[in-house]
Amino acid sequence: MLLIHCPYCEEERSELEFAAAGEAHIARPEMIAEVSDSAFADYFFMRTNPKGLHFERWRHRHGCGRFFNAVRDTVSDRILLTYKAGEPKPDLAAFQLEEKKA
Repeated sequence: MLLIHCPYCEEERSELEFAAAGEAHIARPEMIAEVSDSAFADYFFMRTNPKGLHFERWRHRHGCGRFFNAVRDTVSDRILLTYKAGEPKPDLAAFQLEEKKA
C-alpha cells in the first residue's frame, strides 16, 4: 500500500484516501472553439504513458478534497514528490540522478 503525502493537509495517509485523476500539467487550448476536431480529440483523450517518472494529478477525497500533483515512478509505483496544484513542474533531472544513485 502506498503512503501519499498531501501537500495541503501536510500528512502522509493511505492511498485509500486518494483518487488518481490522470496526467498533470495538461494545458487547455486557448481558443478551444477554433481548434480542429482532431486536435481537440488529442487534447481531450491522448495521454502519455511513460515507463519511469510521470507527473500525475491526485485528489485527497477523504481528507481536504483538494487536487495536487505528484511525481510517480511507474516502474516501482513509488511516489517521489507531491506538490500543490498550480506550482511549476519540478525538474526531472534531479530525480533521475537520485534514481541512478539508489
